[in-house]
Amino acid sequence: MWKKLAIIFVAVFGVLLAVPTMSPKLAPYFPSWIKPVPLGLDLKGGAQLLLEVDTNAMFHDKTVQLYDETRSALIDRAKGVIRFANLRSNDGVVSLTVRDSDDVSRAKGRLRSTFGDTVDISSDGNTITLSYSEKQKSEMVQDALARSIEIVRRRIDALGTKEPSIQSQGGKYILIQLPGVDNPEHIKELIGQTAKMTFHLVNENVSAEQMTSGHAPSGTEFMPMLEAPEQKIPVYSRVEVSGENLKDSQADFDQNNMPVVTTVFDTTGARKFAKLTSEHVNERFAIVLDGKVLSAPVIREPIAGGRGQISGGFTLQGAKDLAVLLRSGALPAPLQVIEERTVGAGLGADAIEQGKIGCVVGVILIIIFMIFLYGAFGVIADLVLLVNLAMIIGVSALFGATLTLPGIAGIVLTLGMAVDANILPFERIRDEVRAGVPTLRAVDMGFTRSNKTVMDGNLTNLICALILFQFGAGPIRGFAVTLSIGVITTLFTCLMLGRVLIDWYMNGKNKKIGFIKMK
Repeated sequence: MWKKLAIIFVAVFGVLLAVPTMSPKLAPYFPSWIKPVPLGLDLKGGAQLLLEVDTNAMFHDKTVQLYDETRSALIDRAKGVIRFANLRSNDGVVSLTVRDSDDVSRAKGRLRSTFGDTVDISSDGNTITLSYSEKQKSEMVQDALARSIEIVRRRIDALGTKEPSIQSQGGKYILIQLPGVDNPEHIKELIGQTAKMTFHLVNENVSAEQMTSGHAPSGTEFMPMLEAPEQKIPVYSRVEVSGENLKDSQADFDQNNMPVVTTVFDTTGARKFAKLTSEHVNERFAIVLDGKVLSAPVIREPIAGGRGQISGGFTLQGAKDLAVLLRSGALPAPLQVIEERTVGAGLGADAIEQGKIGCVVGVILIIIFMIFLYGAFGVIADLVLLVNLAMIIGVSALFGATLTLPGIAGIVLTLGMAVDANILPFERIRDEVRAGVPTLRAVDMGFTRSNKTVMDGNLTNLICALILFQFGAGPIRGFAVTLSIGVITTLFTCLMLGRVLIDWYMNGKNKKIGFIKMK
């Protein structure tokens, strides 16, 4: 009895999960975690963006990094300085000239130990050239694409946009679908920013003549202020603390009730930040975001604990946006919007209405067919079918699955397979009764002997659905998700719930079954 009650409880729970979707007016009376099934872009309308990962800019940054690491490796005093000249980078290739011919082999060995197989190293006389291997470039593109997708997802989710669909497309493109979003401009601005934050010391030894001429000393860059681009700040190129060490950032208010952004560094960042502020008291340091100086305050005292505050005349929304960008991380490469579409909800509304009509007509025809063919057992099968439909919707809502047009197709297909899962045991029962087996025993034998067939058929469909989900994208995945949920609910309702209801109907007696035609 406890097993039967457990089955009934699960069925009722699944039906209740579907109530907010099927009757939105009742949604406020349910817990917050029971929500209606969200509609996809094709049903609800919204915005679609196609972004391209700027691999050229990424390779340029990687080449600059290769340049810096090559220089550091050769002037490593712990291993012995190797004298060189003409270190330069051009078109993805870093080259240098070793002054002493006897040091060429030693320089190549040190560079090989530094970069491993990620860099191709060759020499021509005293000249050594370095470039990333084709395999490493391919891995860089794939890694940048995967990281960009994850960062874009975190940024959009942090903005409160519901049910975004974000996926890779064509090797270096990202397709974003935002159901219910009419104006994607704000989102485009946020996901398009690289949000690369670094901390640099300010070079106070730069003369007014150098500032006027725009010729920065070696190791120094003139960076514009974010709020006043015409004002330049002489900033050392060396990064003292990187935004990669940032653990959290939030919008807040300072003592003057002005919006600011608070930052919290991880252990490594906190140690570097404490060292920076301890060794350079009364000096300025620049907070740089995407090549522009947010602010350049004077270090009044050492800042320990890894907590800081960024102020820069922010509005509250600006502070929130910056906090989201810093918290979600820096994009590994710039993203370019190459296609933008806004989809109206009118077509989706028509599709929903037509889908409702199709489902209602189909269900009515199935109900009539099952009752006509199987009598009382047909009524039970129809009840199980309706519970199955409700459970598909309820479980989809519980897991946050988005309903699309292909998803509706998956529901219709599932209902058809569910009818088949009921017919198999019923026909087996018919055969047993015709063979002279009492009806109560025939019901037991009919379900027992058909369960394996029903299980095999549905598991085959589940395997196909999982393969579609793994290798498919967009609409195909929506179809696969709905089909997978439908297969599981079908097995539960037909093999377990249907058997319980029939047992209660039989009530332990050899009742006459109306659909059986005796010879």
